[in-house]
Amino acid sequence: MEFEPLDYQMHGIQKILEIPKLGLFLDMGMGKTVTTLTAVKELKYHRFQVRKVLVIAPKKVAEGTWTKEKNKWDHTKMLRVSQVLGSEAKRIRALNTPADLYIINRENVCWLVDYYRNSWPFDMVIIDESSSFKSHKAKRFKSLASVGSRIVRMVELTGTPSPHGLEDLWSQVYLLDGGERLGRRFTQFRERYFEPGDRGQNVIYNYRAKPGTKESILEKISDICISMKAEDYLQLPEITYHEIPVELDRKARKAYTDMERKMVLELPEDEEDISVTSAAALSNKLLQLANGAIYDEFRNVHEIHSCKIEAFLELVESLQGKPVLVFYNFQHDKERIKKALAKTGLRIRELKTTEDEDAWNRREIDVLLTHPASSAYGLNLQQGGNHVVWFGLTWNYELYSQANKRLHRQGQTERVIIHHLVSSDTRDEDVMRSLELKDNAQNWVLESLKARIRAIKEKK
Repeated sequence: MEFEPLDYQMHGIQKILEIPKLGLFLDMGMGKTVTTLTAVKELKYHRFQVRKVLVIAPKKVAEGTWTKEKNKWDHTKMLRVSQVLGSEAKRIRALNTPADLYIINRENVCWLVDYYRNSWPFDMVIIDESSSFKSHKAKRFKSLASVGSRIVRMVELTGTPSPHGLEDLWSQVYLLDGGERLGRRFTQFRERYFEPGDRGQNVIYNYRAKPGTKESILEKISDICISMKAEDYLQLPEITYHEIPVELDRKARKAYTDMERKMVLELPEDEEDISVTSAAALSNKLLQLANGAIYDEFRNVHEIHSCKIEAFLELVESLQGKPVLVFYNFQHDKERIKKALAKTGLRIRELKTTEDEDAWNRREIDVLLTHPASSAYGLNLQQGGNHVVWFGLTWNYELYSQANKRLHRQGQTERVIIHHLVSSDTRDEDVMRSLELKDNAQNWVLESLKARIRAIKEKK
């Protein structure tokens, strides 16, 4: 696919090229990955200003998003990617594989710094979701800061640089300038811009920003931090569709492949004899497995993997408290999501009554769970948030589009972003293509299934 950057993306690319260490605060779904990849290609192959590029990202993003995105666009396909993931032996092997980009999950940053010690080889570092480095006490921040002088170029990507207040900015800006703008120590920064808030006997529980602090901080970092907001770039669409690839781990991939093969080989030899009912049953089973669990014939739930749950949690974390409307497909999806969110401290609720609807619109709910069939029509949820997450996908385009309209309707004041969690090389991808084509779902279920059947039988 040919990349035709919008004005705000062109602006981002230019800033990455101009400013050696840059904070690019770009909302999720606005194309930050392709923007950064385009700049990387220019810097490495046209300007010869970087040699080795490291991408630090949340685990599920590291596994799928960057590789899939670079393969999507004609101009970035030639970039070589090495994923520094898995066991220590696999990570070391990946580091010794010739590539343009080395992608590692943030949990292994300390290991990476210790592994290279004084021989740090990456002259450019990209931090996807830099807000995960917001704590000045975190080991990952301290490790990366220790090699800061050896990093010539850095790009920090996030839509929420200060999710819990301006104090979150210090460590992220420190990685860019070594403390030049906000102070070399966090205590200096806090003393200058904040004053004690709630306190007990000899204990200060929190700090409050002094008058004018926000304006002063933003002015100091404005030359190296670019905030890309919708209101600044009027060409942005009212609604943005964001596809998040979910890579299945080895165990999950084997389970999916085995089940798909077994069920396909049980179908009639003649493709024309395959009924809509049998095609739908197979698709339903595979979509369950792509999500992570399946029902047996007695409606008992068997959890197979947590790959999509992990990706969902990373997505919610990256939104840093912004309310999320979540559509699930199967009841076991809902239960597993609720269990995964139980310890997060977020306010979780199922959409069942008008009271739930009102609470959402009053912004009293962080994660609102619902099935599209029960909430696709009539509900006005636009005041409660602007992020939709499809944990499980539906073949029904009308249901899909109407469900999205719960937020994308008159009275919505923010750009609506629709996130799709799509398990790679599964029926999820077929559903996404069907929704993009707005095709007759029944025809697409059959035709896409027949294509998979032919591929599987050719491997017999």
